[in-house]
Amino acid sequence: MLLAIDVSNTGIKLGLFDGREMQARWRVATVREKTADEYAMLLTSLCQSKGFRLADISDVIVSSVVPPLTPVIQHLARSYLGREALVVNHTSPLGVKLLTDNPWETGTDRILSVLAAKEMYSVPAIIIQFGTATSFDCASPEGDFLGGVIAPGLGISAEALARAASRLYQVEWTAPPTVMGKNTSHNMRSGIVYGHAAMVEGIVARLRREMPGGEQAIVIAHGGLADVVATATDIFDVRAPNLLLEGLQRAYERLRG
Repeated sequence: MLLAIDVSNTGIKLGLFDGREMQARWRVATVREKTADEYAMLLTSLCQSKGFRLADISDVIVSSVVPPLTPVIQHLARSYLGREALVVNHTSPLGVKLLTDNPWETGTDRILSVLAAKEMYSVPAIIIQFGTATSFDCASPEGDFLGGVIAPGLGISAEALARAASRLYQVEWTAPPTVMGKNTSHNMRSGIVYGHAAMVEGIVARLRREMPGGEQAIVIAHGGLADVVATATDIFDVRAPNLLLEGLQRAYERLRG
């Protein structure tokens, strides 16, 4: 089976695939100080919890936007799985052209999101990842990466608001029943969730006007906070919680045949 690993700033997603079928999925916190041995012990426990063994893993593919952890994952694959991890980057021949000023700046998560949209849904597309940042990736009608937008994530915005204002505090990230609040908690929740949803709607509208085929572009949402924002907007055509892991599986097919 294929182990797909997506390393982001706040979480590491792992998916175990038999062909294109995902057999198990996990998410653990990104801890830059952990060693390959520690991550290996964690992986062993996760596999055992679903009835698998490390010996069941025949290959490993990795996407990472946390450079210090990339060699850690490679060492884990080499030492505990007996495999050389296939690491995806901007030079990988995935059939997605990077039509940007500096292709080497493009995070592999953004490339994989476009590949997954192209292979699994349709293009043109606007793919929105809700994580530490809220990023918008624009896929052309040919399935190439046109560019996009990176905005502060919902969590960053909420934490900054509570930290910077002495009379405000942390609130849960859920949409209140109405936009107009009658108390401080309601006011803050409205601003955090509905404000983020309005930002998303506004940026999508502007991207549609700028990108080729924008009026026909579908909107795909993924990432840990997509469900929160989805309660405050109907702009998403698709919610794809496993988009990056599935993109890694499709990348593996292209790279290993």
